[in-house]
Parts: sequence; structure tokens; C-alpha cells
Amino acid sequence: MTRSGTSDAAAAPLTGGPRRGRVRGPGVPLPLLLPALAGLAFLLLPLVALLVRAPWRALPVQLTSTEVWQALQLSLVSATAATGVSLVLGVPLAWLLARTDFPGRGLVRALVTLPLVLPPVVGGVALLLALGRNGVVGRGLDAWFGITLPFTTAGVVVAEAFVAMPFLVISVEGTLRAADRRYEEAAATLGASRFTAFRRVTLPLVAPGVAAGAVLAWARALGEFGATITFAGNFPGRTQTMPLAVYLALQNDPEAAIALSLVLLAVSIAVLAGLRDRWMTAS
Repeated sequence: MTRSGTSDAAAAPLTGGPRRGRVRGPGVPLPLLLPALAGLAFLLLPLVALLVRAPWRALPVQLTSTEVWQALQLSLVSATAATGVSLVLGVPLAWLLARTDFPGRGLVRALVTLPLVLPPVVGGVALLLALGRNGVVGRGLDAWFGITLPFTTAGVVVAEAFVAMPFLVISVEGTLRAADRRYEEAAATLGASRFTAFRRVTLPLVAPGVAAGAVLAWARALGEFGATITFAGNFPGRTQTMPLAVYLALQNDPEAAIALSLVLLAVSIAVLAGLRDRWMTAS
């Protein structure tokens, strides 16, 4: 048999003969399907209830009230400021963890990620002990510079940055580790200093990771509650952010609480939509 005949024979089962339907895998086992559906319902039911019980007609009035507007404005400003602090401090920290070897780097990385698992209230207590009027550092800030952070708007920014910065550090560090170092090495061979290579080569290269980390940090700062109320208090117009306003409104004005919750829900959905190409994959 010629080579051509062999090829035809090999191709015959693929092109000739009866057409077969798509090969389908086995069905989903019932012991897995039922818990999966129950888990999906468990996660979605509270969100659906929030949408069903929302006072849609009164929503414009609720969102334009003085208390709600103050909390919304303070939340946006403080979350943006906390993200700025996270960028200024977190990007160099991520570069240090990704690009340099030093004793105890694993321990430093663990300490950086500690606020991710630390209860926010515990973080607020730790901030009070460090930066409070009688804190380890706060005592000096108050005596030498007259700076008092607890129960101020600046304290809100500090508390939010404390819990949000690890998200940015993790995102940027992962992007730096995945980035090709040959571009930096090429810049070094052309006479660029390490900082110049970072500023002109590395930073533009990892810009998508920095942007994703900044968005995550901003969203985390916007929804922060425990560290904020512990370190900064809950004073309307000064330290009362949206999560704190929701907590207070549940006792006096449930419709306002639902309205603020809808705003936070919309922000969360927008963040997930903006990061879907980076954190989610489609089959």
C-alpha cells in the first residue's frame, strides 16, 4: 500500500462513515450537584434579598440626604487617599520582596500579609497601641509635632491603608515575579541605574498589576469597618464612612442602610467587572 493510501485509510475514520455526536462527559453526580446548588443559593440569596427589599422609589432621596452624602463623600476621599498611601509605600515594598534576597524575607512577606487574616478590630487595637496619643509612636508624634491620628479623618486613612495595602503588595509582587527581567538587564547594560531601570522599564512593564492592586486596595479600603471604628471612631462628617453609616442606620433608618448597602454592592460589582480579565478565566 502506498503512502497515499495509508494516509487515506488513516483519515477515513475521521471524514467518512457515520457522523458521531459530540462526546459528552458523565453527568454531574447528584451528591455534588445538590451541595453546589445549595452553596450558590447561600451566596446569592442575601444579595437578591437586598435588591428585592431596596426602596427604589425613595433611593434618590436617601442617597441625597446630608448624613448619607457625608458618609459617601468621606468614604470616597479616604479610600482614595489610603490607596495613594498604599501605592507610595506598597510598590517599593513589593519590589523589595520580588527582586532582592535578604535574610528573613519569608518572615517579612508573612508579616506583610498578616493584615489579610488579622481581624480588623485587632488591627484597630494595634494601631491605637502604636499611633494613639499614648502609643509607642503616637506619644512622640503628639509631643514633638502636635499630630494626633486617632478619631480624626487622617486616622480613617491610616486604618484603611493598614488593611488595604497587603492587597496591592501581593498583586504587584506577583506581577514583578512574572515579568521578564531581561529588559531590566538590558537597561543596566546601557548604563541605567537600578532606580532608573525601575522607573523607566519595570514600572511601565508591571503597570497592569499595579492598577489591579490599586483597585483591589481601593475597594478594600472603601469597605473597611472594624479597624476604622476602633482606631478612628464613628463621628458623622469626620470619621463616619459608609460601612459605619450602614451599621448606625440599621438601628434608626433601615431604608438608609439598604441604600448605602446598594452603593457598596454596586462598587463591588464594578471592581469585579473591571478585574475579570485578570482574575477570572473563561473556558
